[in-house]
Amino acid sequence: MTAERLLTSDLPTAQPSEASKAVQIIGASWAKVEPRADELGRHFYATLFHTAPDTRDLFPVNMEVQRSRLLRALVHVVQMVDQPDELIPFLQQLGRDHRKFGVLAEHYDAVGNALLSAIATFSGDDWTPPVAAAWQSAYALAADAMSVAAEAERGPASWMGRVVDHRRVGWDLAVITVQTSEPIPYRAGQYLSVETPQRPRLWRYLSPANAPREDGTLEFHVRAVTNGWVSRAIVAHSRVGDTWRIGPPMGRMSINGGTVRDLLMVAGGTGMAPIKALLDDLGRKQDQPRTQVFVGGRTWEDLYDFGALRKLSYSNPWLDVVPVVEKDDGASGAEHGTLADVVTRYGAWADHDVLVCGSPSMIRATVSRMLVAGTPLDRITYDPFTMD
Repeated sequence: MTAERLLTSDLPTAQPSEASKAVQIIGASWAKVEPRADELGRHFYATLFHTAPDTRDLFPVNMEVQRSRLLRALVHVVQMVDQPDELIPFLQQLGRDHRKFGVLAEHYDAVGNALLSAIATFSGDDWTPPVAAAWQSAYALAADAMSVAAEAERGPASWMGRVVDHRRVGWDLAVITVQTSEPIPYRAGQYLSVETPQRPRLWRYLSPANAPREDGTLEFHVRAVTNGWVSRAIVAHSRVGDTWRIGPPMGRMSINGGTVRDLLMVAGGTGMAPIKALLDDLGRKQDQPRTQVFVGGRTWEDLYDFGALRKLSYSNPWLDVVPVVEKDDGASGAEHGTLADVVTRYGAWADHDVLVCGSPSMIRATVSRMLVAGTPLDRITYDPFTMD
């Protein structure tokens, strides 16, 4: 359940819009074929590569990781067609981002045809004209938003960067510094896609832990996740001198420059990286709002960069940082519990602008609890789309 649906779940039921009806049809249709998603994915790619052979070069040689990723992302997008204020800006960013692959306008038609063919095949008699129309209109909206934004973009499709530092800070975590040939026009808090020489054509989205610098250096915090081909390769095998390719900035995480409200930042795991970038950016401004930061993890070791944040708070009176751990022996001085527990224990934060960064599950839990506690939805900012 999205934050918006959680907030409105107890309200009287309104007459559904056409977009809402389409989402209901698509959701019911997908639920019937999802148990066979692996087979559906193979059918999707077989159809795509047969009808548009040139698209094969857009994907990695090993399709094991990729097989379900694009398909599930497409389904996720069309299921949000009734939330245009969130969906359209994201699709526009995604369209600009896909220029790095060499995606052409005709590829959108080929992908759409393969998607509808796969779902129709596995739907059988359930693929009725209303179901087909709902899928077609939803995909058309998504493809149009992406292709129009891509065609209008005049900036580089990607940038080249060189690894200048690789530092292990744990068995599964590394801090990598990359220097680009020219500065990338991102905002503090946004994320970038990266392609490494160890995993060609497999892209991973990472958030810089610093605001833009004149020398073009970017600091990335990367945790090796289970079955994460790219993240494990970056942590274990990246070397100084490696050349990375970096895609355009994405994400809506930012601080309103004209805000007069205090700030609350909530970070879990490597969600600490975009929070550090935002604090870096704030520190360069003439005036800073009072800023409260909660940084959480399962254990104290998960707060791998807390020392740097604490040092930053010592030299900036506008900043206060609170560590949070789920498992604590009492010796660390951290607050005990999940981030959702601790943040709402402190209050509703109704008079703050709130930014939440971390894993999808951490974001869902924290945002949901804050809404129940009384935090206004329009004060909470987070990136709801997570792509590996």
